[in-house]
Amino acid sequence: MKGMTSFGDIYDRPDPRAYFTRLAPLSYEIPHHAQAVFRRTVAERAEADPTVLDLCCSYGINAALLNHDLTLADLYAHYTGPEAANLTTAELIERDKEFYAARRRPDAVRVIGLDIARNALDYARAVGLLDAVHPDNLEEHTPSPALSAAMADVGLITLTGGSSFLSRRTFAALLECARRPVGVSAFVLRTVPYAPIASCLAGFGLTTRSDPERTYPQRAFTGAQERRATVSAVRLAGLDPTGREADGRLHAVLYESRP
Repeated sequence: MKGMTSFGDIYDRPDPRAYFTRLAPLSYEIPHHAQAVFRRTVAERAEADPTVLDLCCSYGINAALLNHDLTLADLYAHYTGPEAANLTTAELIERDKEFYAARRRPDAVRVIGLDIARNALDYARAVGLLDAVHPDNLEEHTPSPALSAAMADVGLITLTGGSSFLSRRTFAALLECARRPVGVSAFVLRTVPYAPIASCLAGFGLTTRSDPERTYPQRAFTGAQERRATVSAVRLAGLDPTGREADGRLHAVLYESRP
């Protein structure tokens, strides 16, 4: 969306310190809201033992919150605190291996990550957050043989960021490779139309539900320009920004698609 602040410079660093440092003042919080939703959804499908594919997974934050006794506030403190500041990336990786291993939940599930940010993927894989990583750009290319094979075990696709960069092409490419019933849980900004993706998912037998009155704050605006652009886009979408974007924060809606 025109007028939105770009955070491209923090998404593909060798480690997530810049990511958390930049987003902390903006109170970026969607992974916090997603944590309970994703845990509940995985628990509902536990008998089928599904692998989770986290779309636009970045540094594996959703996997960290799903599979470990941690909060998003814990992660902010861990990566912006003085103990992390002077470590090399290699030292941080060794520290994080122990950090996450000590907090691993007994009900942890297999999570694979899909993102075009290769450095972020490598970090998440190195510290044990993601069981496998795939740097495929499905907006431009067909799935690699490795991703196609991995989709055989995927029972849930999750998404908390990056929806503005995705179209039905990515979801169709994934579901065409699926070998078992797959659900989708996606947090999508109100400025991003989800109907084309929901229509695509319907073609694969998925019914999409959402509650437009239940929104989730994502982060604060970076400034007046972004706020004006977002409020305008929300109104153009036929939505009311009162009490949400007009009050200074981006808001997302949860779309849940099930067979």
